[in-house]
Order: sequence, then structure tokens, then C-alpha cells
Amino acid sequence: MKKTLQFLSVVLLTLLWATSCNKGNTSKFEYESVPDDPLKARIYTLDNGLKVYMSVNKEKPRIQTYIAVRVGGKNDPAETTGLAHYFEHLMFKGTNKFGTMNYEKEKPLLDEIERLFEVYRKTTDENARKALYHQIDSVSYEASKYAIPNEYDKLMSAIGANGTNAYTGFDMTVYTEDIPSNQIENWAKIQSERFQNNVIRGFHTELETVYEEKNMSLTRDFRKVYEKLLATLFPHHPYGTQTVLGTQEHLKNPSITNIKNYYKTWYVPNNMAICLSGDFDPDQMIEVLNTYFGSMQKNDNLPKLQLPKEEPITKPVETEVFGLDAANITIGWRFPGANSPEKEMLDLIGQVLSNGQAGLIDLDLLQQQKVLNAYAGTYDMADYCAFVMNATPKQGQTLEQLKEILLGEIEKLKKGDFDEGLLEASINNFKLYQLYRLESNAGRADWFVNSFINGSDWKDEVGVLDRMSKITKQQIIDFANANFKDNYAVVYKREGKDPNELKISKPEITAIVMNRDTSSDYLRGIREAEVTPIEPVFLDYNKDMDQFKAKSGIPVLYKQNVTNDIFDLEYVFEMGNNNDKALGTAIQYLAYLGTSTMTPEQIKSEFYKLACSFNVYPASDRTYVTLSGLSENMTKALDLFEQLLADPQVNKEAYTNLVADILKKRSDAKLNQGSNFNQLINYAIWGPKSPATNVLSTEELKNMDPAALLDRIRNIHTYEHRILYYGPKTKDELLADINKLHRVPEKLNPIQAGEEFTQQITDNNKVYFAQYDAKQIYMSMVSNRGEKFDPSIEPIRDMYNEYFGGGMNSIVFQEMREARGLAYSAGAYLLPPSKLKYPYIMRTFIASQNDKMDDAVKAFDEIINNMPESEHAFELAKEAILARLRTERITKSSVLWSYIRAQDMGLSTDTRKELYKEVPTMTLADVKAFQEKWVKGRTYVFCILGDEKDLDMKKMATYGPIQKLTKEEIFGY
Repeated sequence: MKKTLQFLSVVLLTLLWATSCNKGNTSKFEYESVPDDPLKARIYTLDNGLKVYMSVNKEKPRIQTYIAVRVGGKNDPAETTGLAHYFEHLMFKGTNKFGTMNYEKEKPLLDEIERLFEVYRKTTDENARKALYHQIDSVSYEASKYAIPNEYDKLMSAIGANGTNAYTGFDMTVYTEDIPSNQIENWAKIQSERFQNNVIRGFHTELETVYEEKNMSLTRDFRKVYEKLLATLFPHHPYGTQTVLGTQEHLKNPSITNIKNYYKTWYVPNNMAICLSGDFDPDQMIEVLNTYFGSMQKNDNLPKLQLPKEEPITKPVETEVFGLDAANITIGWRFPGANSPEKEMLDLIGQVLSNGQAGLIDLDLLQQQKVLNAYAGTYDMADYCAFVMNATPKQGQTLEQLKEILLGEIEKLKKGDFDEGLLEASINNFKLYQLYRLESNAGRADWFVNSFINGSDWKDEVGVLDRMSKITKQQIIDFANANFKDNYAVVYKREGKDPNELKISKPEITAIVMNRDTSSDYLRGIREAEVTPIEPVFLDYNKDMDQFKAKSGIPVLYKQNVTNDIFDLEYVFEMGNNNDKALGTAIQYLAYLGTSTMTPEQIKSEFYKLACSFNVYPASDRTYVTLSGLSENMTKALDLFEQLLADPQVNKEAYTNLVADILKKRSDAKLNQGSNFNQLINYAIWGPKSPATNVLSTEELKNMDPAALLDRIRNIHTYEHRILYYGPKTKDELLADINKLHRVPEKLNPIQAGEEFTQQITDNNKVYFAQYDAKQIYMSMVSNRGEKFDPSIEPIRDMYNEYFGGGMNSIVFQEMREARGLAYSAGAYLLPPSKLKYPYIMRTFIASQNDKMDDAVKAFDEIINNMPESEHAFELAKEAILARLRTERITKSSVLWSYIRAQDMGLSTDTRKELYKEVPTMTLADVKAFQEKWVKGRTYVFCILGDEKDLDMKKMATYGPIQKLTKEEIFGY
């Protein structure tokens, strides 16, 4: 009887829960919901186990979709690591219905490729392997005659999708699309087809793409540190025993058979979730999803990974990695997974230690200039988390010294040497973060993904801030003492050549057949499907924003936030480093200063308590002074900010330390691949004298009077400027704050002319080569013929870029990545000027293995000058532009910045309107004519960053005269 009563109680509670969850529901599908949920989420579970998470957001007629599969790198077979990530790439290759023009003839060839790869991976003799690969390449070429590359991307273009992509982690693989709200059924139909009927094709060229991604990772020291830390903390778990990208050896010895078995096992509905946020009707959406996904067959025998439990770490474990970037140190502790109470405690501890403003690390180390950089936070994964601290040394500081400094902050945490008010402030800042997260469909849908992958109940996600707000200081102290002991791992990232980096020669790959003007019946059916049209909405700057003047005649651009309590206030000055190259240094100095009444630590702590933050950013010809955060505290934050700008106090010791840190950061920048490449491109565009090199010299820094820097800060408000505001305050409330608190003279000073820098005309082909010791080159072709801005060509320029160099369906992507396997990423665009005084610039980019350089340059030269013509690809590019324009909505503060960008180009209207008008009548002949006039026959500066000993310099000389540039030349110091 007692069991019966218990059973009836459970039934009654279930019925009450279902009633509360489904109140007002007219659909036959039941769902879960949680009271006081800011997302108002509905969570469905179909009969086959597929989870569906929904959040409605009507701001624009688009929907962010994530399809998450609870499988990732940790599920890779030990003998073929990288498989989950590689299969993610193969999910874009189509099915037996799309991606092929004759699957019956294609299939025997695909089966033969699979067989040959199984032989290839077990063959060790190098000559035999080369012969086998040549055979694989030959069969692959024959198979490509029946394939239609990138047809999935063409399908997405046809329905107006944006953000077509995917990502793989240890615990998940997630497929992303941002679709128009009138394309729900077509999207669901396509996704259902590819998730149930994937066909593996284009295998060996995609393998090269994945390998190039691996190459890129090997030049990124932060990834090496991450992988080494996990290997040290998790010596038995796949988090540490293997990597998501896999080993170079495994990537060169793949198994299609293993991949197929993996797909059949894990890509099943009871291991998947569809996560949605945007403009849709939930009842209609679930009907559509059930129609297309409800028939998927679940796997009742999903493997359960038999993962050994990690043994406790009883003493510090120290390891090291080498790489070309600046030295740094990382310390990590192991904790339970993301769906654990410990994770919430770690998140709060992370804020106490490092929140960017007032944490222990922020005030004790960064504010006091004891280290160059430092932070702390959590790597959260499903099975385990890692709490991590990282720091970069000052000049002369050892990594061992940094270790003791970081551990000293942990000791302060354990002793309770922090302000209890920091906890309440952290909760307020978490609330602010949540508001920002809710503003975007991607943020909402991503929250769903994390909940599904980590296995958390949604009610626990909704209640996380409430639970964290109840954590006391004593609980943090007790937790820290119980968990932060000598049970940590240390990774010393030292400067030097990585001894583990392998050089693998490129394979000989025959460019596959592209079949650009062929389409499957499936694609034609999608394109012909009727959908309810969505009309575009363009900006009218006279209606969509307000303009008025504050005191001293300051123009104010105003847009009210009617959705939440977030505000952004910006002072915009038409002057920057070009006007005064010391301005950037003055702004950096400001971060270490207090006022006559407050220390810098007090100022930062106060801003953090207010859940507000400020930033001053001087660009080359414009300076942005920004304040943002919770609107309820804006008046207090503005008052504090204005006090700081008006009354900063000289601190000579801080300036001396700042100079040393600036010089160390400059030295560190010269070690970084991305920084070197960016500076090389700047050199190609501007020459040796540019905004990027317009900085104070070492002597100027050392001889600068810090009081002169403060004069620049105090005087900045005396110059003419504009104010941009997006927030909840009314115009009257905003004006009251500005007129009361903004410290400006009655008459503002005009902006003085700055130094003019000239972008260089590309009068002949030449090569700028800069040495960087890596296995991968970065290459960009830059061309400037001096053409000034012409609004009449903008629509056709947009069309050319979309067709030729846009997304995955563009000519560049197809030729450089799909057909030849030359790169992980590639692009080419005719870029418009940022201001009227600048010209158009043609730019290309590719990252590729060193021994593929000549092939990449020749391929780019061919397609740029002899642009492949495809009516089919052109029509899809047109459809993609029109669909984007119909559903794109410029909102919030973006309205104000759209207006400023229009003004910069001498315009007064939304340029998208003209584009929408002209695209329907454009023809491929128009694009070809544009290419003939604006692109073909250009001369280029070839910017090549690579390792000279691995490059064929004789071939490079055929592109043009080579000028070898030193780091000092490209950086300007």
C-alpha cells in the first residue's frame, strides 16, 4: 500500500509538472519548461530520443540552429585519433541524393577508395605507399566525375543560410546554421537527409584540408600548452591520452571503414539535440522536426566508454613545451565535470581571482605590474574540468618565479584575503553576462548545446545564479583549502624550436572535377520549393535613430534599448595616433592611475561592483572612449569615469614599469606568427612608414615626461567629439546625465590635422618575404591601383566578392580547398576603402604547407585572372545575397555605427537598399565584365611569411623581385 501511494504521488506530481509545462499548448507534443526561465525555453523529447531545445526571439526573421551530437574526440578509436573531427568535415560532402549526379556509378569507385585506404594504412614501405596513393588519387579523380562538390553549401545558399560551419571538441560535434525563418521546412529536410544518409566522398582532398588545419595548430603555442596540460592532468582519460585533431601519423593513415562504423554508432537521435533560437512558432516547429527527424532509428546499445578513473595527483607534476611564441606558464588542477557543484564554485572562484577589473590577479599582479599578463578560469568538459592559471613574464622574470607568484594568489584565496563584497559584485557581473548572452540567438542556442552535452537539467541551468549567490566567503575558503593543494600540473612554455614538429611532404593530388554547372534533382527541388517571402527592412537614419545636441554643442546619436538593462555610451573623437603617436601610450598609462581621492585599485573595484566597465581605444585616426554595463548603475559609473579622465595622478614608478612592459610586449610580438604576418601586410599596403609603425621609439618612451601624458588624457574632452548612446534611458534622462557629468569646456577645440600616411600603389609584381620558422606559410597577394571610392560599383563589387571569394560555395574555396587540397582556409576579395581618402585594394589569403607554396600561387594567379564562369554558381550567389538582405536586420547600437560608416563614405542612406534593387537584374556577364576591368591583369605584392630553408626561393623569384624584410623593418622598431 505504501508503494502504491508513492506511485500515485509520483504520477500526480508528473501530471502537475506536465500541466505547468504545457499550459496553453495546442500541440500534441509535450515539453518541459522552467518557471522564471529568461529564455522561456521549451524542451521536447521525440519518441526516438531526439532532444529539441527552443527559445523564441522575434528581433529578426532568422533562426540560429545547432545540431549537437554527444560524441567527440574522446570517442575516437585509439588507433585512428582525429576521427570525430575528420568526420565532421565529411558531413558536408552530401548523401546518395545530393552531392552526386549518378550515385550508382559513383558508389563502386567510393568502395574501391575505401578498400585502398585500408591497404594503404597498413602498408609501411614508402615506395609501396606512394604507389597506393597514386592509385587512390586516380580512382578519386574518376569518382569526382560523378560528384558535385559543395552541394550542401549550395543548398544552404539556396535557402539563405549564414554561418554554415561545425566544430568538434572532446565531448561533442556541433553543426551550425543561421537560417531565414521562412525556410524551416527546407532546412529540416536537408539536415534530416544528411544526418541519416551521409556518403563519404572527396576523401583524400578533404584529408589534406584537415592536415593543413593540424599544421596550423602546430604553429600555435597556446594549443600545445593546452594539450600538454590535459595530458598531464588526465594521463588515463582520452582528454589527455589523445587530441581532438589527432596525431600527424593517424591523419596520414585514415580508415574510411572506421569512420563509417563511428557514424552508424553515434549519429543517432537518442544521442543528438536540435537547439534553436529565433523567430518561429514552437508548435509548428516541433511538427516539422518530428516529420523529418522522427523516423530516425535510435541506437538502444550506445556504447558506454569504459574510462578509467584518474588517480589523485599527490605532488606537483612539471612539464614543458617549446615553441616560437613568447614564454609563459600554465598551472592546472583537476576537478569533476561541468555538471557538478564544483563547477559553480570554480566559476565564482575564477571571478574572485580574475575578472578583468577587481580580482586578486587583476589588482595584486596586473595593477601592481608584477607580471606582464595573467588570468585564471575553468576549462569545463563533461567528464572533468580543469581550473587553470596562466601568466606571461616581465623582462628578466623566470617562469619559475611566475609559478610562485601565481601560487601566492591561491594562498590568499585560501586565507580569505579578499573582500567579501567581491562575491556580490561577481554575481552582478554574471547577471550582466547573462543579459549579453540572451541578446543573441547564438548565445541562447549555445547555452542549450552546453546543457545537452554536459547532461544538465535545464532547471539547474536556470537556477545557477541563485545558487551561486548563496555561496559564502567561508565556503570558498574551505573549498580552496580542501582542493588547491600540491595536486597540480605545471606547463612551462619555453621559447625554442619544437622537437616534436614533423615535416611531411605534400602528396601528389590531381585536381578533382568540379562539375560547377551540374546540380542534383534534390537541389533543384529545394530551389523550386515555395516559401512565404520575407520583405527586407532597410534603415532610415531619420527614423531609426535620433540626433540632438548636448551641452557645448556636442552631437548625440541616440537609440533606445527597449529590451533589457544594458547600455553602451561612447565618446568618439576624430583624432587618433596619427594626430599624436603618444596618445596610445597615454591611454595605456591611464590603466595604472588613480585620482586625488581614489587609488587605482579602488576605482577598478568600484566599477566592478557597478557591473560597468570602461575602455579608451585610440585607432589611427579615431579615438573611442567607451562606458558600458548595467543601466541602473550608469549615472554612478559615468561620474566615476569622468573623475578619472579629469583627475588622473602621476605615478612615476608605474610609468617606468609601463615602459619596460611595452618594450617586452613589442619583443614578444615579434615572436608571434600572426603578428608578423599582419605587419608584413601592413608593410605591403603602406610601405615602411605606416599607422602600424607610428609608435614612440624606445628612446622617446624612456624620455617621455609622464605628466605630459596625463595632459593628453585631461585634455581629450576639450576637443570636438560625438556621443553615441544605446540604452534604456530616455533622451531627457540621458541629456541630464551628460549635461551634469560630462566635463567639457563651453567651447570645444577643433581637431588638428594629423600626419597623413599614403597607401602604396602596386606598380609592378614583387615579393616581400619575411622569415618565420614554421612548417606552414602564410601568403597574401596585395594590389592597389589607386582607384577611389565609387558608390555606383558597390553592388556589382559585392556580387563579385560573393561569387568569387565569399563562402564555401565560392570559386576560391572550391578551387583552393576542394579541388586541390591546398589549404585549410583561402579567400580573395576586392576590398572597399574605409574612408573616402583611401583606395580599393585587392587581397588574397592562404595558409598552406611550405612545399605547396608554388602550387598555391599558380592556382590563385590562374583563377584570379581567368575567373571560372558558372551560371549555376552565380545564380546561387545571387540567391544568397537576396536572402541575406531580406532577413538581415541592423538593430541596437549597430544602427548608430551604420550611420557613421555611411558618413565616412560621404553617404546618407543605407547602401543595402541599392544592392537589393540591382542584384536581381545582374548577370554573370556583368560579373565577368567587372572582373575584366577591376581585377584581371593586376600587379601584386606577394607577402610570404615562411621558413626560407623549406621554400623554393628560385620559384619565388619568378613571381617578382624578392625583398627580404627583417622584423625591425616590418614592425618599425
